[in-house]
Amino acid sequence: MGNSRIALLIALAVDNFGSGLFLPLALVYVVEVVGLPLGQAGTAVMIGTLVGLAVLPVTGRLVDRAGPRNVVVLAQVVQAAGAFTYLLADGFVLTVLAAVLLAAGQQMFYGSLFALIADVAGSGPKDKAFAVAGMVRNASFGAGSLAAGLLLTTTGPTGYTIAIAVDGVSFLLCALLLWLRVHPEAHVVTEKVKTHGPLRDRPYLALIGLTFLVGLATDFFLIGVPVFAIDQLHMPAWVPGVILALFTAINATCGTLAVHATRAYKRTTAIALSAGLFAVWCLVSVAAVALPADWRIPYLLATTLVVAAAGLVFHSRVNALAEAAAPPAVRGRYLAAFQYSFAIAGVAAPGVVALFEVAIWLPWVAVFACTCLAAWGMRVIDVRLPQHAVVADV
Repeated sequence: MGNSRIALLIALAVDNFGSGLFLPLALVYVVEVVGLPLGQAGTAVMIGTLVGLAVLPVTGRLVDRAGPRNVVVLAQVVQAAGAFTYLLADGFVLTVLAAVLLAAGQQMFYGSLFALIADVAGSGPKDKAFAVAGMVRNASFGAGSLAAGLLLTTTGPTGYTIAIAVDGVSFLLCALLLWLRVHPEAHVVTEKVKTHGPLRDRPYLALIGLTFLVGLATDFFLIGVPVFAIDQLHMPAWVPGVILALFTAINATCGTLAVHATRAYKRTTAIALSAGLFAVWCLVSVAAVALPADWRIPYLLATTLVVAAAGLVFHSRVNALAEAAAPPAVRGRYLAAFQYSFAIAGVAAPGVVALFEVAIWLPWVAVFACTCLAAWGMRVIDVRLPQHAVVADV
């Protein structure tokens, strides 16, 4: 299985480099190259996002029937089709089609990826396997984003077209690597008891809901901190880039360290701890308002260390908990449903950021309340989830 693990990590690196190259530029591409007004461009991308959410239930069933590797490969092909459709887009209709294909493929990818990582990792706890995969994906996405900046600086508007073409090729190359080089262990189902889907599993539904509350904090950091720094605190435009670069560097290098540091804790306890760290981050971040302007840049960089630590612990442990708590016979459906926690958080985060229009402190209070509720909720569902999933020898 060692060769499959290496091949999987290489494939994920290729995929995320391409995604880092284009995904942050998708809306700008539609406006600058396709020529749609910003309102139409935003509508097209939003339609794609909503259609993508509907793909997850189908993805789960496909994983249970065909295996996660085949579904991840299909997801890459669908995303490639979306990327190349963007290249052909000359109006609203083709832009919507491209956005739908890209979003549907992306949700199919996330809905099947963690089952594939688990199968390639083999038996035993998956915390470290998820952490390593996360480190590779973060490093590659960051490298892609840097490459996009260099590309646009050197080639101008042509860089948008090059970026999406490379993104499409990266999807196909990832699919080819997975198909030829990744051979996961067969997912063996031994129990004979009748199993239902996640909608009838209240503790698992609670896990999905609580994960959404913490995931919202991560998405708020990614899109809210630039607004907070530039629009609210009137800091230089380069500050968010430095903050995000620091965040990416930590996530690309410290994932396994976070697992090791929390190895003595139950998974639910570690997740509650991460939620608490997110809450602390909210408090210390909003306190920047009271600081002198000269102190704010180093201060926000210091707060980034807090949110990065919270995210590292959260993502490595919560995915392992979700995978272990899923009944083997319907694991694909459970893990696909679990991805709704992150997908909906991504949709909701811009609404939280919009609260800055009401008051500078309001988004921070909202995220603080969500993370505190999540920390409490994790302690409540601790005894209701399968104990082999909660307690793991990492």
